[in-house]
Amino acid sequence: MKALCWTGINKLKIENVDEPTILDPGDAIVKVTLSASCGSDLHLLGGYVPGMRAGDILGHEFMGEIVATGSGVQHRRVGDRVVVCSFMSCGQCWYCRNELTSLCDNTNPHPGLGEGLFGASTGGCFGYSQITGGFAGSHATYVRVPHIDTGAFLIPDGVSDEQAVFASDAVPTGWMGADLGGVKPGDVVAVWGAGGVGQMAARAAMLLGAEKVIVIDRLPERLEQVRTVIGAETLDYSSTEVMAELRERTGGRGPDVAIEAVGMEAHSQRPDYLYDKVKTMLKLETDRPTAVREAIMAARKGGSVFVLGVFGGLVDKFPLGAVMNKGLTLRSGQQHGHRYIPMLLERIAAGEISTGHLATHVMPLEEAPRGYEMFKTKQDGCVRAVFRP
Repeated sequence: MKALCWTGINKLKIENVDEPTILDPGDAIVKVTLSASCGSDLHLLGGYVPGMRAGDILGHEFMGEIVATGSGVQHRRVGDRVVVCSFMSCGQCWYCRNELTSLCDNTNPHPGLGEGLFGASTGGCFGYSQITGGFAGSHATYVRVPHIDTGAFLIPDGVSDEQAVFASDAVPTGWMGADLGGVKPGDVVAVWGAGGVGQMAARAAMLLGAEKVIVIDRLPERLEQVRTVIGAETLDYSSTEVMAELRERTGGRGPDVAIEAVGMEAHSQRPDYLYDKVKTMLKLETDRPTAVREAIMAARKGGSVFVLGVFGGLVDKFPLGAVMNKGLTLRSGQQHGHRYIPMLLERIAAGEISTGHLATHVMPLEEAPRGYEMFKTKQDGCVRAVFRP
């Protein structure tokens, strides 16, 4: 079968690989209908996340049809049209029972890597390096899905493929940021990043009752989507001083909840961006926390900051003093999608959440290397490239 493989830093190639097979009784094979690019994939592409091996298949945000099941599968059957959560859940361990499914103890066969880097391992994730288990990703014709009973969700009639695919990762990730960030009715919420996750975090905040939601970015096509599809306010950081503008829009107080949806390769007009750029080039830090710093400094006293963007290592000049002295609540995490996806599919079906607009470029899998180049360099207004095997 055809698959998009990582062959080295900033190198992708379509290769012929063996089709996956059932390995465990709870497995299923899913024929991929659509698989979306994600900003966190760019961290893998650029070599910022350790544990990549030449030939690894990328992709973690996907939907498709079940074509084979293992002998232990009870709740899913061949022919089901499903969206699959990017992280895996055994459904049995302490973390899964407490709905912290991306921290599952039983789905990552390489726990030592995460323990060495983070003090504990994450759960397994499709197509996201050996650190999350070394599983083959979804940019392929077929993908093996472990724990299919807990990880795959039936797509309601009337929800298109282009709508459903983002319920795999972007929609639950954004919802988790607003939910665990503590958004409540009447809040003012600021979201850094107007990509798929940032837009979904903004929409979630609105549905949770926020009085005002402001999304910060610099790319006009993304900011336009925020205004016209999501219905939130926007702030272009390339033409406005963010801190001053946020104070102006919040009566001098700052946002109640600040959600960072950018990650380790953040861009900024501020001097600390150049500082971080040099430090990462010299291998003196691994990630650029520009947006995280700004979110912490902008949040009101006693407010909440939630970090949704992916980070993989160490950062410099972290404003811990601001966190402590302003009394902020700081939270983060990979998405616990299993607790949200059924509800989110219902909201998508009901028209409460729009997702299809994110798929600005749908193309055959064979064109995925070009799609990632467009996505990385923001060519032709590309918000997300989505691949059809």
